[in-house]
Parts: sequence; C-alpha cells; structure tokens
Amino acid sequence: MSPKNSLFLKTPNTSPSMMQQKFLKQVVFTSLLIGMSILFLIPLYWMVITALKTQGDILRYPPSLWPRPVTFDNFSRAFNALPFGRFYYNSFVIVIINTIGTVFSSALIGYGFARYQVPGSNLLFGILLATLALPDEIFLIPVFLLFKQLGWLNTILPLVVPAFFGNAFYIFLFRQYMRGVPRELLDAAIIDGANQMGVFLFIVVPLSLPVFATVTVFNFLAKWNDFFTPLIYLQKVNQMTVAVGLSYFKGQQMITDWGALMAASLVSILPVLILFVIAQRYLVEGIATTGLKG
Repeated sequence: MSPKNSLFLKTPNTSPSMMQQKFLKQVVFTSLLIGMSILFLIPLYWMVITALKTQGDILRYPPSLWPRPVTFDNFSRAFNALPFGRFYYNSFVIVIINTIGTVFSSALIGYGFARYQVPGSNLLFGILLATLALPDEIFLIPVFLLFKQLGWLNTILPLVVPAFFGNAFYIFLFRQYMRGVPRELLDAAIIDGANQMGVFLFIVVPLSLPVFATVTVFNFLAKWNDFFTPLIYLQKVNQMTVAVGLSYFKGQQMITDWGALMAASLVSILPVLILFVIAQRYLVEGIATTGLKG
C-alpha cells in the first residue's frame, strides 16, 4: 500500500467514532425536527377532526382523537349558513390584485435602490426602513378620512390601491437580493441595446425568482388572513372576505357551531397550502439567501 493511501485511511473523518458521533447528531437533530413538526401540526389535526365530527361527538367529554362517525355535514352547513362562496371570491379578487401590485412596485423600487447609487439614496433608504418602526394604528384615522373624502368606502379600492406604492419590508428584501446580481451582466445587456425596463424584466426578474416567490407567499398569506382592514372599509355582508366572514359566522350563533366553523376554517386555509406547495422550492431558497446578498 502506498504512503498516500495509508495516509488517506488514517484521516479522522473516516474513523468509526467520528462516524458514530455524526450519526447520533443527525438522529438527535431529526428527532427534534419531527417533534417540533408534530407540535405545530396538532392544531391543524384538531381542526380537521373537528370538521369531520358530529355535533354530539364534538361535545363529548373527554374528547375523542378520531371522529366517530365521520361526517361531511359540517361543510354543507357552513356554506349554507353564510355566502362563503362570495367571501372566497372577494378574498381572491382583493388578494390577487394586492399581491400583483405589491410585488411589482416593491421589486421595481428595490431594483432602483440596488442599481443606482446616487447622492441621498442611502438616506432615502434609511427613511424607508424607519417607517417599519411606526405602528399601523398611527395612520388609521388620517388614511380612513382620506379614503372617505375620495368616496372609496365600501369598495375594494382602499385594499388594493395602496399596494401599488410598494411595501417597505418587501422593498428591503428585493433590494438586498438584487444587489447580488452581477453589475457587469446588467451593463452588458445595456451595451447590447436593452433599455432599463428590459434589463429589469428579462435579466433581473428571472435571476430573482426566489425573492419573488418569498414576497408573493408572504403577501398572499398576510392579505388572505387580514381581518382588520376589510372590517374597517367594507360594511356590507356580500363584500366580506373570508377572514371577516369567519368571525361573523361565529358571532351570529348564540352557541357556536364548532363543526361548521372548523369546516369553514379548514377550507379557508387550502389556497395558502396550495400556494406554499407550488412555491416552496423558491421560498426556501429566497428565505435562505435574502439579506445575505451584497
């Protein structure tokens, strides 16, 4: 055996003790992750089995860990009690328009901060980040009065128009990620005849898909679960979103129908779960790398 091979066999990384320690660490880490996952899945599991239980089974004590018998009557009762189909339509319209406006405007502004270093740009970016420290309650009354003067109450305009002016946190994410795009690549595209919008759409956007997916999922989740804003600006029942409709459904009952409420809640989270499954590869990459660029 050559000295090189003998030296290779004596490396600490291949010793049985090191392999055992590495294996034990992986077992402990995996067990911890599984335990935490089960802990976070317990509320979801309880919501699912409650939606599939009869009213008598729900009120039984001690509660059972599995519905006996399984029933789907809660879903029909939930959708017959209130127009949840209309609530879903309202939520999808508001969330999709809001997400498109937020993602496009925040990406464009973030690209501007990342691409152009002009005098005062860092100061403007600092002021932008400082707005994150201000609670939304500070703007509630003046913004409400503004929308009232514009005649936008009981319309979706207060819920979608502000999205087209960017979001400070998402602008920060886009700016940090886009700073990692090689400047030489952008300059080469301009030399080849592309304008600034073409560079943004055909070079920067394809290279920034992870952060686009991250912002899309974050904004979709935030607006889909938004309860306060639709409650303030929308007053009619047929204008309600899913989040407001669930609370209204619960408030209409002298004794809450937990089976119907859990059935409606289960259906309400399906769009978010589907979006996460579709975008999870880009989402994980975006979360892992955003903020480390530049």
